[in-house]
Amino acid sequence: MTNQALIQSKVWRGYAQAARRLGTMFDIRRPDDTGFPGSVLFSRFVSLNAEDMKYGKPNKYGKPTWYALVDGNGLLAGDYLVGPQGTFFIAALQPLLPILVVECNRTVTLSRVQTDNTVGAQGYSGMTSENETPFASGVPCSILQGTKGEKNDAGLPADTRLPWWTILMPASAGPVVYGDLIADDLGRRYVVSSPELTDLGYRITASMATV
Repeated sequence: MTNQALIQSKVWRGYAQAARRLGTMFDIRRPDDTGFPGSVLFSRFVSLNAEDMKYGKPNKYGKPTWYALVDGNGLLAGDYLVGPQGTFFIAALQPLLPILVVECNRTVTLSRVQTDNTVGAQGYSGMTSENETPFASGVPCSILQGTKGEKNDAGLPADTRLPWWTILMPASAGPVVYGDLIADDLGRRYVVSSPELTDLGYRITASMATV
């Protein structure tokens, strides 16, 4: 066993001991043929904390990320932790570093609008239930309001800006591309403006669909 692997095993052991004292039991789920968040693999104690790994600060508005104290053996990025504090997906299991998880506040279905490449007169090509093809459903993710908005086309004095949203989800939900539709469990619909696949999963900028 290499020095890093030996140290990592000791880190996981320490996390497991701390979680048993400070945490609560969570189910560990992994997306599979059953869909999202997947079947239960096993259960483990998990303790969540905010910014400093010292339990000295509460989480803040607009901060979906947490550090998780949990035995990391057998876990993978993209796994879900489901327990009394909610649902979280593992964003990163970086060597010797704290386990980063993302709190999921919404469940979504992702769809793609089929394009018609035929020549000649065509029907309406916008987003309708007839031409939207779901490719992932029941995906727990984080949807939080972004920092910007956009004026609508009418430009009337009393108009408010259309909100933008930041969506975080594991890479297993993809591939997500520009123009995809995301519908959440509240009935809100979003159009993907900028899908960025990072080593922590997808970070998506989306606008609220107005139709």
